[in-house]
Amino acid sequence: MKKQNHDKVKHNVKGLFRKIWLVGVILAIVVAALIYFVKDLNLSNEPETEIVEIPDEDDFNRIENGIHVSTGFIDAPGMTETVQNCTNCHSSKLVIQNRMSEERWKSTIKWMQKTQNLWDLGENEATIINYLVTNYPPKKVGRRVVLSNVEWYKLEE
Repeated sequence: MKKQNHDKVKHNVKGLFRKIWLVGVILAIVVAALIYFVKDLNLSNEPETEIVEIPDEDDFNRIENGIHVSTGFIDAPGMTETVQNCTNCHSSKLVIQNRMSEERWKSTIKWMQKTQNLWDLGENEATIINYLVTNYPPKKVGRRVVLSNVEWYKLEE
């Protein structure tokens, strides 16, 4: 009877060691996989940096076909002030696409000063508004052109 108990205990211990060994192997595989897949992740809180070539001043100020290449603004009186004051906070494309009247530009500037920390534009405000209204006036937006020469057909049920 003692021999059977001893064999049973020996068998249970072997099974326990096998289970422990198997768990160890599985853990080793999991750790190896984590190391393999995580090694390329940037786990530091430092942002990745990209080296960007800064254009020289001549490239920044270049005008081609009456357009300021860097911003897309029309080259006209007031463009420099508009570039200097508007593109510090947002893209020139945002300015160009809005096409507002003088009153709307004034109210938009007041709104930006009140809610977006835009500084006092001083004498530049009138210059900027005049530039925008002159070069990017509101477009008349109306209904689409009336359809003509359309062959209508009846839908059958």
